[in-house]
Amino acid sequence: MDYTFQFGPLLNYLPQIVSGLWPTIGLSFVGIFGGIALGIFCAVMSTSSSPIPRLLVRLYVEVVRNTPLLVQIFVIFFGLPNIGIRLSPLTSVFIALVLNNGGYVAEIVRGGIEATHRSQVEAAESLGLSYFQTLRYVILPPALEKVFTPVVSQCVLLMLSTSLVSAIGVEDLTGAAMIASSETFRTMEIYLVVAMVYVVLNFVFRAVLNVAGLMIFTRSRRRLLGRA
Repeated sequence: MDYTFQFGPLLNYLPQIVSGLWPTIGLSFVGIFGGIALGIFCAVMSTSSSPIPRLLVRLYVEVVRNTPLLVQIFVIFFGLPNIGIRLSPLTSVFIALVLNNGGYVAEIVRGGIEATHRSQVEAAESLGLSYFQTLRYVILPPALEKVFTPVVSQCVLLMLSTSLVSAIGVEDLTGAAMIASSETFRTMEIYLVVAMVYVVLNFVFRAVLNVAGLMIFTRSRRRLLGRA
């Protein structure tokens, strides 16, 4: 093996790589928080007494979990124009990331809701709480806290999956690396650097989400104690 690493040519492309970092971060946060909101909504609908919402959510979750994210992006960006719906690459990616993350989060949160002990619900009903009050104050807070770790892991996986958006021309971190690689032919060096950037992003996103979760759950407990 006589390959010689040369990181020098990368210096001219650092601004381009850094500029690709911001779309990755922005897309990740939209996909994470939009997906969490959608996932919680779908998880609640999946526990509805009506079979129609349950069936629709089940269908949505199964489609999302059994198809690749890249295919979902292609369907939205390349497929929807065939029925008259034309979206920009960025809008297509936003929708795909939110829908993808929402499907996985819905299944995770559903497990947390179903793990809520029936006695807690009965106690809330005996106090005269409505269904939505029971959901808000009794079911969702402990359910979300139980499944917070797998939700964070799923959100980090979504952040890593944003590397696929370069397939439709969105210049994220991976897209910037592809351009730099094609112009310098230093593929090994460029993708090693980008891989390290993703590793750092992994730890940063986990830290941010864990701190946010700690703050939210602490405030939720204080609010419940104040109502008690």
